Amino acid sequence: MKLQNQKVIIMGGTSGMGLATAKAATTAGATVLITGRDQNKLAKALAELPQSASGEVVDATVEKEVRDFFRRSDPFDHLVLAVSGREGSGPFESLGVDTLKRAFDGKFWAQFMAAQMGLTKLRENGSIVFITAASARTSIPGTAGLAAINGALEAMIPTLALELKPIRVNAVSPGVVKTPWWDTLPSEQREAVFKQTAQTLPVGRIGTPEDVAEVIMLLLGNGFMTSTVIECDGGIRIK
Repeated sequence: MKLQNQKVIIMGGTSGMGLATAKAATTAGATVLITGRDQNKLAKALAELPQSASGEVVDATVEKEVRDFFRRSDPFDHLVLAVSGREGSGPFESLGVDTLKRAFDGKFWAQFMAAQMGLTKLRENGSIVFITAASARTSIPGTAGLAAINGALEAMIPTLALELKPIRVNAVSPGVVKTPWWDTLPSEQREAVFKQTAQTLPVGRIGTPEDVAEVIMLLLGNGFMTSTVIECDGGIRIK
């Protein structure tokens, strides 16, 4: 239990990869605090976690809420940034600037602010794990906006690893993973995308939140890893 007696904060921990990581971290002995901006989703997530876990309603896109959250937080060991918006995809020619700005707010700026403001309470031997996406390094039509957001996050990783040392800074880059991020699509269209993607991937299936959580747990527990972006994408880069 490598995380025994350590505290992990998971921003965006009420569903998907964030919630899967919270479950894995509590199993590994950590004290976990999750955040989300919806009280009902937060309550539902906490019902799936041990009583040792806690949570707070925080809108990670609002600077004051993020700052106030960390001001009242106790010192902690690890910060996992699972915050993500649901906009930013679509053909470049018709991708609205306002839409892309909101998409940057929902992911890039949310993760940026949380990482920066979390430094006030993050212990020196701790770590930060960003969750980016395979769009940062994969050429897929319709994902230029997502590539810009996730590429911007990944570009910071090596610089932050040097600037913030001995705090470790890493990222995991998931591919197509079955999470609520896809719920904006009608169910039939969503399942068709999953099926088509699975057929083209070397592993023959799409990802699960637990697949990504396993990689995050590696980055949290291995004290010799920093400045690393691990691709957990089923081979989408080589298909």
